[in-house]
Amino acid sequence: MAITRPDFDFIRDLVRVKAGIVLDPGKEYLVESRLVPLARKEGFPSLTDLVAGLRNRSTNGLHYRVVEAMTTNETTFFRDHQPFELLRTKVLPEVVSRRSAGRNISIWCAASSSGQEPYSIAMLMREHFGFLATWRVDFIASDLSQEMLARTRQGRYSQLEINRGLPAAYLVKYFRKEGAEWQIRDELRQMLTLREINLAQPWPLLPPLDIIFMRNVLIYFSIGSKKEILARVRRLLKADGYLFLGGTETTLNLDDSFEAVPGLATCYRLKGAVAQPN
Repeated sequence: MAITRPDFDFIRDLVRVKAGIVLDPGKEYLVESRLVPLARKEGFPSLTDLVAGLRNRSTNGLHYRVVEAMTTNETTFFRDHQPFELLRTKVLPEVVSRRSAGRNISIWCAASSSGQEPYSIAMLMREHFGFLATWRVDFIASDLSQEMLARTRQGRYSQLEINRGLPAAYLVKYFRKEGAEWQIRDELRQMLTLREINLAQPWPLLPPLDIIFMRNVLIYFSIGSKKEILARVRRLLKADGYLFLGGTETTLNLDDSFEAVPGLATCYRLKGAVAQPN
């Protein structure tokens, strides 16, 4: 099922408008690999027929499923390791110290895919900051994909997913075996508030945030979309809060309100950051 140039351009425009995702020329192979299975599932004999179906219908569930299929959901437990070590040794201790009077912290994992990132943070908090169980912790995990949110809600992972980054001690302590899969403990699932949020569209009302994880997602957006997203982040992040980006992402030349935390290449704060009252 090879895709024609006009059909490729149509899909490029669709995912750019609906999800802010930029597909460069030459990515036809990616569209084919993602949409051929969907076309078959939806009963279309070819990608041409699938695109014709999109062209002939107003925005509906099929458009959503195409956009969802084109999103990248690559993730692992404790991905890249360093950000979680920084969270454990510097960021969370500072935030906890500053919020000790009010005993309230707020965290958002944007583009959380199937849940490994927010659950990694939840395990880290239980392991090293157990007293937070008595605090009010507003912990939002969001994604644009309903399928990924459903997987996060279930908290069930295959052996292959477990083998990718999860320390053995955490597996024993925070999971139980159910058939061929591993089920995360209910107390960790209950820590998360799941929200369907498309970063390229208007966001719902969110609380002021102490820590934002928005890792490995800005790379898929245009320059203009990156600037708009960072501007929204700036308005949500508390004056002494922290923003984590992916290893290949930066705020440089996108939003000069941010600065990298010295020695922490993937962690940013607002310039002139000052501690906020509890």
